[in-house]
Amino acid sequence: MLPVEAPLVTRAHDGRRLVVAAANRAAQALGLRPGMPLAHAQAMVPGLEAAAADPEGDADALADLAAWCLRYSPLTAPDPPDGLWIDVTGCAHLHGGEETMLKDLVGRLIRSGIAARAAIADTPGAAWAMARHVGEAISVVPPAGQADGIALLSVAALRLPSETVAGLRRLGLDLVGQLVSTPRGPLARRFGAEALRRLDQALGYAPEPITPVVPPEAVQHSLAFPEPLLTAEALRFAIDRLAEAVCVGLERAGLGARHLDLLFERVDDATKILRAGMARPTRDPRHLARLLGERLEEVDPGFGVAAMRLVVTLAEPLAPTQATTSLGTPEAPEVDIAPLVDRLAARFGAGRVFRVVPVESDVPERSARRAPPFADLGRVAWPPGLRRPVRLIAPPQPVQVLSVLPDQPPAAFTWRRVRHRVRRADGPERIAGEWWRRDGERRAVRDYWAVENEEGRRFWLYRRGDGADPATGDLAWFLHGIF
Repeated sequence: MLPVEAPLVTRAHDGRRLVVAAANRAAQALGLRPGMPLAHAQAMVPGLEAAAADPEGDADALADLAAWCLRYSPLTAPDPPDGLWIDVTGCAHLHGGEETMLKDLVGRLIRSGIAARAAIADTPGAAWAMARHVGEAISVVPPAGQADGIALLSVAALRLPSETVAGLRRLGLDLVGQLVSTPRGPLARRFGAEALRRLDQALGYAPEPITPVVPPEAVQHSLAFPEPLLTAEALRFAIDRLAEAVCVGLERAGLGARHLDLLFERVDDATKILRAGMARPTRDPRHLARLLGERLEEVDPGFGVAAMRLVVTLAEPLAPTQATTSLGTPEAPEVDIAPLVDRLAARFGAGRVFRVVPVESDVPERSARRAPPFADLGRVAWPPGLRRPVRLIAPPQPVQVLSVLPDQPPAAFTWRRVRHRVRRADGPERIAGEWWRRDGERRAVRDYWAVENEEGRRFWLYRRGDGADPATGDLAWFLHGIF
């Protein structure tokens, strides 16, 4: 039998009496709500269990949860008593888009035993209203659509005091859309500036900055400027200084950066971010500075940048490398394409750059898959001595081949109406089908040949079947790759 959730509330003292501070879903289903007198709640539900509220513990747990959400964005902050702010500007595409990111976030929280709803909008106020008053697990407001998105919501969605909400409803103003069309002067005189401030914040007419949390163990460095920075040259100079300082901290800790967040704190209290990832751990200040400097065009400095902070959100151990041999001679440099991968991902977006990693399959078209450029794949490596073309043709293209059965290499082949005479050949390499797949593949056989034509071009051909058993293939030839 599945356990039945018992109604549970937490109690707190409001200065006059004990009240319900929070209620679980079972208690809410019985009509219990935060703020009602505890005696009233116990009269409605005899035997109700009431635990003492722990505001300090709740605040610490919410701060920890905000730090956990740094996996989605470098700008996260707690919104007491039961909310979180996450600024995903420029980060959603790294998680498959806004809707996919919200599904992943809510799904992870639910699997951890935390009931959650989430919303994305252009403004924090609109996102707060959608998450708490729409009733859906996830909500995504289109860009510049916050006015239409919250128009049919209750005025309580604007985070107004209960007295203000009650006064607005007495005037017949139940919905946010009605409040928008009401003259502002009378509203300000009757309800004060708070109602208009919350409305403007939800619609995007007034700023609402958040103070992001930063893990205390993160390697970071900040710079504050006596005069706001406006030019790209000044910002690049600041990036160079930040990269050098952060790399010193990484070297002391024996770490290399994998993910970086560069925060631009503008004079208007808005914060802009640049997030960069690296294919391998690094603490090369020139590489990090160049990687961030190439994306400065994505940052709007507004009226000026008052401070900048560079945070290493993900670091991995990085041991020192030896520059010379024991005899004092320089080591032969290894070809490292990680900086090139980092720059390509920074310029074109991580979603347009991929790595090819091996898969445990002998069938060539199934032996590789695409992976994100910055994914941690562990110890994944190609089998030693396995020679494969740099380009596989999908699907393999039929060719006409002149050859002698059973094991002689092709003497010539015709592909796309061009005849190629074979000068050298290596093979055959026999690859059988995977027995656990469909019936037609269980007995399939391919014999592969690596051939070179008279011009020096190299091709990867295969013959379908072994020539002895018709069930293994029809002896047709195909071109599967180009070296």
